[in-house]
Amino acid sequence: MFDIYKILKLQGKQYIPDVALPVLPALFRGRPVISTLECKDCSDCVEECPTEAIQQKNGKISLDLGKCVFCGDCQKICPSQKIQFTNDYKTASNSRKALVIQEGEDKAIQLDPELIRKEIASFFGGSLKLRQVSAGGDNADEYELNACSNVNFDMGRFGIDWVASPRHADGIVITGPITENMAEPLQICYDAVPNPKIVILAGTHAISGGIFAGSKALDRTFLTKYKVDLFVPGSPVHPLTFLNGVLELIKHRQTK
Repeated sequence: MFDIYKILKLQGKQYIPDVALPVLPALFRGRPVISTLECKDCSDCVEECPTEAIQQKNGKISLDLGKCVFCGDCQKICPSQKIQFTNDYKTASNSRKALVIQEGEDKAIQLDPELIRKEIASFFGGSLKLRQVSAGGDNADEYELNACSNVNFDMGRFGIDWVASPRHADGIVITGPITENMAEPLQICYDAVPNPKIVILAGTHAISGGIFAGSKALDRTFLTKYKVDLFVPGSPVHPLTFLNGVLELIKHRQTK
């Protein structure tokens, strides 16, 4: 019984009436903020980062959420606490550049309406069926995406559902770094989805390869051939990050 109350105190109630409004606990690592505090020529955070998500150029620090595995080591190792993770989970974007957090910036990450294809605005505002493809994933992102359909997040109330067949889908959600063995099945799945179709990358490994970036076991040429409509960072991706990103992507149909 004590453990149950402890979980409630840390995480709050699980059911979320409005996915755009909840405030996650301070323990959650969301959008980082990089202060303008001087680092005294220290580059420990750059060296500590396992995926080279942190870069230092001209004395300024940047952090790429598309590469970040949200381990939090950069925050722990910095004596001046230059990098701080907030609990802002709305970090999805349709621009890869928007995922790069610059020093001194503290602004919400949003989708660029100009980058949303007209087909999306015309077809998918009221209903969206997605086929999830695990392209070498470790089941962490897949597990969290499955949670989008449970009673806590209930994405079905927005007309968004997972489907078993790509022929019934409006788009694909890719997780994992896209291994060589999964490159062809991914292509086959994409080809089976009727036009127009959406491509979503969910999780750090799908966006950049994550800790496997540069591995000879990967084949990410698929991403050079097609436009990615939504990048959802996270390691693993949080259901609220995914839902808010998808809703932001398709809601423009209702305003046109």
